[in-house]
Amino acid sequence: MFVNRKRLVILDADGTTIDAYSAIDQAFSRHGMALGDEERFQKRRHLFKYLGGLKEFPANLKKQLGKQKRKDLIVTLTEVYREEARLYPGMTDLIRTLIAAPDVLVGVVTRNITNEPLETMRRLFARHDIDIDALDFLAHVPLGEEKTACFRATRIEHGINPARAYVCGDEHKDYLAALKAGMHPLIVSYGFEDYKRLTKKFEVPEDIISRTPEELSERVLHALDLFDSSAAEQD
Repeated sequence: MFVNRKRLVILDADGTTIDAYSAIDQAFSRHGMALGDEERFQKRRHLFKYLGGLKEFPANLKKQLGKQKRKDLIVTLTEVYREEARLYPGMTDLIRTLIAAPDVLVGVVTRNITNEPLETMRRLFARHDIDIDALDFLAHVPLGEEKTACFRATRIEHGINPARAYVCGDEHKDYLAALKAGMHPLIVSYGFEDYKRLTKKFEVPEDIISRTPEELSERVLHALDLFDSSAAEQD
């Protein structure tokens, strides 16, 4: 039924692997807009993520009106992502470890809204000394589309048993998309949705939630038998 016994790891880009909040906040600031603090950002409904909270909404809305203003903002966001945005602590080492593991397929799925988002990913990862071509796949899912089809297509293309496939994401939609694709979800609460919103509002099991990038790395490596427990005990 399945062509190989490899394990599959799908990493969500923004909010899981990439510190998207800091990048977006910088881009907003350069256009005289305020995103609001990260804690409030995580609590907002998706429609209002980029319009700010009650304090920021009026000024931000005024400055985002008009196609040209939105285009200018995207240009700035693209520049910030490509030249300044950072991976979360530990993500570089995690990705390198997964790339090097012979029985693991690893790649990135993104909804990034910058211009030419795959080129944006290439340049961002290159600044962390990660060759994007070393990944087994890189996919962009347009806004408005579910990730389920992408997850399933990736798994099927590589002939992976869904029981050996993992999705790392930062939103309840990532959790649901992974389940619909028959894969194991590993969700983080340091990205676009916080712990309380994930567990209380969307009933994401707390047992699969990592509160820090370091915790996610440890969880993934342990699940794949790549975690050096002896080194951890020495630390």
